[in-house]
Amino acid sequence: MMAWTDRHCRYFHRQLSRRALLYTEMVTSAALVRGGAVHLLEFSEQEHPVALQLGGEGAKELAEATRMAQEAGYKEVNLNVGCPSDRVQSGTFGAVLMKRPAHVADCLAEMQAAVDIPVTVKCRIGVDDQEPTEILPTFLEAVSAAGIRQVTIHARKAWLKGLSPKENREVPPLDYHLVYQMVSEFPALSIALNGGLETLDAAEDALAAGVDGIMIGRAAYHKPFDVLAEADQRLYGAETEPLSRFEAVEAMVPYIANHLQAGGNLHQVTRHMLGLFAGQPGARAWRRILSEKATGSGAGVDVLFEARDAVRSEIEQQNAT
Repeated sequence: MMAWTDRHCRYFHRQLSRRALLYTEMVTSAALVRGGAVHLLEFSEQEHPVALQLGGEGAKELAEATRMAQEAGYKEVNLNVGCPSDRVQSGTFGAVLMKRPAHVADCLAEMQAAVDIPVTVKCRIGVDDQEPTEILPTFLEAVSAAGIRQVTIHARKAWLKGLSPKENREVPPLDYHLVYQMVSEFPALSIALNGGLETLDAAEDALAAGVDGIMIGRAAYHKPFDVLAEADQRLYGAETEPLSRFEAVEAMVPYIANHLQAGGNLHQVTRHMLGLFAGQPGARAWRRILSEKATGSGAGVDVLFEARDAVRSEIEQQNAT
């Protein structure tokens, strides 16, 4: 989710769900420790609960980045051992590390020793020619021995050569059964399922099948209201009423105004809101107005209101016919 789940995206998603754990886009340990890019750790207290997702392969450097995350106020650090992008492969981390379970365990042990907050890991069921039924238990045994208690498993293999990152999210077949099997074989681990989950119905089915949690990525980004608006009620038992789409727009106004006053631009926030009305009357007008006008010099909350009113107008017209 690099370049997607930045702090503006997370603040928006937090308006829709107060309970869901939000993850940052993947930040590399090298950028934090060697590059001094501490701005990548910026977030709002209103985003909690939020976890920092790290990428890297050096144990000492990952430990230092984890310490920085704790000092910045994060409540969890997640090591990404599942991303197959070319950039990640060139840095010999991400999904490449599925080939080195013992090294991953060493990294995780160092990370945990550096902080008091939970350290977790996200992985694939295997890469390239690895046999998932062999490598996944081996991987889970290694991280368990390092003291890890929470793992998120993307239930697909990653092909490091021959498939693009997009294809790696769609082409390798999903194997939920293997993940459910790991839940039985590793009762001390809290195992969350990732991959192919696009609705709350699918999330409820996976939880009923025995996993301890679910992670939804791109579907929550493209259709945030559909995935997040009722998550607190359906998955966490909250008794509060979910916000409407229009209430979610209103909830963002003070945040956007503060962002603009601080020198930011409207598009930096509203680009993450384009999917709010997905599947609804006026969705096209909402996206068009925000896409065309939010990037303009001096664009303000009036653009957001124009897009909102265009949606309302289409809904009223449809209701009148």
